[in-house]
Amino acid sequence: MDYKIQMNNPEKSYLFQLAYSRDESRKSKFSKNFGSSPKPGIDLLLSIVGREALRENRPNLQELDRIIKNLLEQESIGEDSTHRQDTNNNSREEENARALRFPSPILRMLLHEGYLKNDEKWLTSRGFYRIGNMILDDVMKALKLGEAGGHGTKTLGTGSVILDTTRKYEDGNDIRLVNIPLSLLNSVLRVQKEFGRIEIPVQMKTEDLEEYETLQDVRASVVYCIDLSSTMKYSRMFGDLSRIEAAKKALWSLVMLNKKFFPNDSVYIVGFGSLASRVKISDIPYLKTFDAGSDFLHYTNYQAAFRLSTRILLNDGSANKRIILVTDGHPSACFMDDVKQQEKILKIRPYSHFYKPDALSLDSVRAEYDLRLDVSAGNLVYLCYRYRQVDSYIAEQTIIEAEKCLKKGIYIDTLMISEEDSLLGFVNEMERRVKGRSYYASPEALEAALLSDFIRNKRAILRA
Repeated sequence: MDYKIQMNNPEKSYLFQLAYSRDESRKSKFSKNFGSSPKPGIDLLLSIVGREALRENRPNLQELDRIIKNLLEQESIGEDSTHRQDTNNNSREEENARALRFPSPILRMLLHEGYLKNDEKWLTSRGFYRIGNMILDDVMKALKLGEAGGHGTKTLGTGSVILDTTRKYEDGNDIRLVNIPLSLLNSVLRVQKEFGRIEIPVQMKTEDLEEYETLQDVRASVVYCIDLSSTMKYSRMFGDLSRIEAAKKALWSLVMLNKKFFPNDSVYIVGFGSLASRVKISDIPYLKTFDAGSDFLHYTNYQAAFRLSTRILLNDGSANKRIILVTDGHPSACFMDDVKQQEKILKIRPYSHFYKPDALSLDSVRAEYDLRLDVSAGNLVYLCYRYRQVDSYIAEQTIIEAEKCLKKGIYIDTLMISEEDSLLGFVNEMERRVKGRSYYASPEALEAALLSDFIRNKRAILRA
């Protein structure tokens, strides 16, 4: 049933006023995944909306309405929550029915302001970018406070992108890039060290000056390949986000970083299990993992991701091409390009599984996951999962495919988001063969790892 957007002065409602409360303890609970915001109100509401958008079992608009209302009410009337829960258990169906006809003032406001739309994918473009900027701000704060993102170097020249990091000022460089506060602090520290006290006015020397580093705006194209195999739905014992939810949040922030600071770069998304599919940027929050019963799609086929990514990058005009593989495990599937190889495998292992998707299966995936699986790269898939090890044939074919990428000028890096570091063995070997890099990151640190790598690679391009 379509919502009729009637504002009816939602700003006067109790819940709307509650959302705009300046109680820091209340805001911090809802900002757990997205960081605190200086603005209460709409940012608080959108942090809840963004968190729910990342869920694999994403609520529909009516359920979202109830979630927002319940969360805010529980925060405001905690002492009355037990009684209300008993009442709600007896009238949940009635509440859902009412929500279909009478959305809360807060939801009507979000619809009216253009952050949500009455659709299965209920985030609008405005909502997607507003929430994405909130996530990016949170990640950038973490980068500034922590060790990630600080990369000192002496080989950078002047460029068109100003960074937050600094280096010693060199005579002849643009004086407008001098970091005045940091340079002044250097002077104060030097004077205190030399004389044991601070003297005003402070005498500055050239050696005190720090200038902002810059980058030449070198264009690059990157494909982020996101593992959608069934194990990506797992979460840490004490973590709030599953692996796939952490990956989606990281990609969301990365897209915003790219749009904000590196608009000339191209970022593409590919989701893959046994087969791969290109993903629209706006569909990042809606990605789901394949269930174990999803017609054998829940296996991990690096080869499928590499082949689709290669086609995308070769159609892009950038000279700098990269594939970033975000996965939680080793490959457990590959294409069978040679029928003779299939026969050979069956002779050795007669119990081996092979998968060939039919038109009905492809239509089913399109309807349930909104993914158009790429079958042009290969339509017969060899499936073989082994605990903590890779089938020899799959390992060989995967590395051969990665080496083909390198020959075409495409570099591959792999980011592992699993708590089992033993899985890094195969990945390390593959990256050694293709002169790439492998990383290990826990789900909660994934955004910082991806953003740091993106920025670091921009520097590496300039150095090269």
